[in-house]
Amino acid sequence: MYLLWLLSGLAALGVGGEMLVRGAVGAARRLGVSPLLVGLTIVGFGTSTPELVTSLVAALEEAPGIAVGNVVGSNIANLLLILGSAALVAPLPLARVALRREGIALAGSTAVCVLVILHGKLDLLPGMMLVAVLFAYVAWAYTSERKLHGVRTTVHEQVAEDAAPQARSFGVYLGMCAGGIAMTVLGAHWLVDSAIELSRRLGIPETVIGLSVVAVGTSLPELVASLVAAARGHAEVALGNIIGSNVYNVLGILGATAIIHPIRVPAEIARVDIWILLAATMLLLFFLRTGTRIGRVEGAILLGGYALYAAWLGLGSQPG
Repeated sequence: MYLLWLLSGLAALGVGGEMLVRGAVGAARRLGVSPLLVGLTIVGFGTSTPELVTSLVAALEEAPGIAVGNVVGSNIANLLLILGSAALVAPLPLARVALRREGIALAGSTAVCVLVILHGKLDLLPGMMLVAVLFAYVAWAYTSERKLHGVRTTVHEQVAEDAAPQARSFGVYLGMCAGGIAMTVLGAHWLVDSAIELSRRLGIPETVIGLSVVAVGTSLPELVASLVAAARGHAEVALGNIIGSNVYNVLGILGATAIIHPIRVPAEIARVDIWILLAATMLLLFFLRTGTRIGRVEGAILLGGYALYAAWLGLGSQPG
């Protein structure tokens, strides 16, 4: 039964997150918000809502392995599993003009994540610092995109256009937002409760569940979106979305979780998984530095890395 609730939670998270994004994008367009700002902020924040709500619910239910493991595991899955899969569909380019900023943002957010994890506790001060850095990043990205008004501007506008629903009234969009939030919260409760029960019944460490089942589950929308974008010839959208998702996950989700409910970081994540995230980030930046794109060979390497990581988690899940 708990497996059914887990799957139901994942489904509700996916549907709720999609409703929230489309409702928020539609409302923003009705209010005259620029497509660039919509693509940078509303879509970016909205697609991270499943991870955010799941981590908050887990923190409130005193499940730090799921709260922190969800973010670290999602970022690892984004870099290795999702980018690797999308690169096998089509090479993922990143415009050279944006490479420096995106690279700095990804490297900087990962470095901050390492420091926070090694600190051992997510509480008010680190949380406020993370959220402040996130707003600074969004302001920097928006300002630089407006000045460039080039390829990356078009990419963010395309992201907003892809997320735009059919023309409806402002009230309908607000209703979509409310329904999306409700489904996301409900799905997060189902997912976290069933994950905790799964951990107890099978004797699998809670942190392993958070790093694997919960992390990959909450990243499924990014996986589907990236594969679709790559198949439709919008490969740069896929790469940009994943980099942005990792930045939002660290600065926004860990930051908001720390502010709302302080939790301690599981020792296992500080000992192993955070260093795997750092290595995956450095590998991606190396690929981009040498070629400004992720080709099929690099994609296979990334997927192979995730297979090794999944095998490591499997060994850690053995009872006793």
